[in-house]
Amino acid sequence: MSAKDSKGQMSVAEAGRKGGEAVRNERGREFYETIGRKGGATVKAERGRAFYEEIGRKGGETVKAERGVKFYEEIGKKGGDRVKATRGSSFYEEIGRKGGQKVKQLIEDGKRAARAAAEAQAAALPVPSKA
Repeated sequence: MSAKDSKGQMSVAEAGRKGGEAVRNERGREFYETIGRKGGATVKAERGRAFYEEIGRKGGETVKAERGVKFYEEIGKKGGDRVKATRGSSFYEEIGRKGGQKVKQLIEDGKRAARAAAEAQAAALPVPSKA
């Protein structure tokens, strides 16, 4: 039997497509963005962040198996070229500087915490008496 029967009725796929087009024309792109955001928030609340991490990992493994590591190299290069064209070389200098400053701050914070812990430990040791 064909997608349409002898009475000329639409198939389910055709009806769905026509309905989707009508909604798009009536409500616009923002409607789909809004319901997508709401749906994503609901799934996150129900399943947690780990769910998204898991499906992202699975998706990445599937793409890697189908397209290979070379694919990631190509899309990374394309993305980098696009960012460079859009934001310029100075953007990379700026984010590199910010990243370096963050690393420096984390190292300083770690040293400060280690000193504080050593001082606290030294203060907790009993002082030997002179007998």
